[in-house]
Amino acid sequence: MTSSANDDDAARWAIRVENGTLDSDGQRELEEWLRADPRRHGALLRAEATLAYLNRGRALTDRVMDDAGPVPSRKWSRRSFLTTGGLAAGLAAASLSGVYLLQPAPIEIRTTIGEIRRVPLPDGSVASVNTASDIAVTLADKRRSVTLKAGEAWFQVAHDKNRPFVVEAGQVRVEAIGTAFSVRRHHNGANIVVTEGVVEVWAEGSEMRRTRISAGSQGFVANEAPVIEVKTVPDGAERTIAWRTGELALNGETLAYAVAELNRYNKRQLVVENVNLLREPMVGYFRVDQPEQFARAVGTTLGATVTVEGETIHLSR
Repeated sequence: MTSSANDDDAARWAIRVENGTLDSDGQRELEEWLRADPRRHGALLRAEATLAYLNRGRALTDRVMDDAGPVPSRKWSRRSFLTTGGLAAGLAAASLSGVYLLQPAPIEIRTTIGEIRRVPLPDGSVASVNTASDIAVTLADKRRSVTLKAGEAWFQVAHDKNRPFVVEAGQVRVEAIGTAFSVRRHHNGANIVVTEGVVEVWAEGSEMRRTRISAGSQGFVANEAPVIEVKTVPDGAERTIAWRTGELALNGETLAYAVAELNRYNKRQLVVENVNLLREPMVGYFRVDQPEQFARAVGTTLGATVTVEGETIHLSR
């Protein structure tokens, strides 16, 4: 397939991803399309970055018009994104407005229950945003800042020694220059898992007591705790972030843990009636969007009874 055809297809996929219209079948189709031609990964990244620029420019245009009157800009639509040259035309339209260059505007990325999004950022970094999460990315001249308002995200950070990449999750701060790591926000702090490189973590007000976490390790930073405990992730950090591909990887974790994790992704909730059953260890890879299949596996391996009542799946023994 020609590069032009790949770009056109990439534009269509980027729009579907942005609109959140990909179900499990659509996700599999996308993965098959990407595997068929190695050039398609780059095409999709460019298309997603272009849409991010367009949305950013559109938002800033509205802001400047409120403050300083009309600003020359080109009217843009997803239809024209597909029919007038896709990537090149999209970037041209964004640059014609010129507005987004005036000041860095946050790039808002939100996911609903069960939704997982992978979003390329204009600096070359990539953010994978987990279920029911909310982040805001600001790329300024001297600093790249991410505010994790809720949920969890994994970042693959493009190296830029002049612009540190800092994630804020409540009072917790995580800084990286060129690395890959995840941050999951909790009410009392945040959990950080590092898959590549090294990050520095600290709580707001304790900048002088930074702690380093290296690849294959994780740490929990409490909002006001002076000591940060770092430990090696059993079986590697990649298993901990299997959610990026829609999976929950278990290697001895309790059923209680597995149920709590799966319930994050589904409106149909798992409920375990027996306390001893909750303590049973689980092993295997499970799709996060298939609680019924998980319940059947529990029934088979642990001798549990599965009962479905409306939006609730009961497990008992």
